[in-house]
Amino acid sequence: QVQLVESGGGLVQVGGSLRLSCAASGRAFSSYTMAWFRQAPGKEREFVAAIKWSGGIRQYVDSVKGRFTISRDNAKNTMYLQMNSLKPEDTAVYYCAADRNQGSGYDFWGQGTQVTVSS
Repeated sequence: QVQLVESGGGLVQVGGSLRLSCAASGRAFSSYTMAWFRQAPGKEREFVAAIKWSGGIRQYVDSVKGRFTISRDNAKNTMYLQMNSLKPEDTAVYYCAADRNQGSGYDFWGQGTQVTVSS
């Protein structure tokens, strides 16, 4: 089993920054593809960003490109999401997820952390 715990959410003004962290349990973290998703009230969960095991391949949804940066520290079993130039539409609960690359997709999820951007 993999346990994921997010932190770093909060209330920020438009144009501000936040850094989310996702701490993972287990010794196989470095082999996982990790991702961030978000869900705003009344909306479906949305993919935000993903990073392959080595950190060399990263993907972003178009709406966050140039503003968000996903990264990971395999020695610390931790993934990050640096969010800059935040907009009200970034307000959501942000979840981290792990894909063990065994064909089952993202099958481990954290509990989520709230990000609220005030205008």
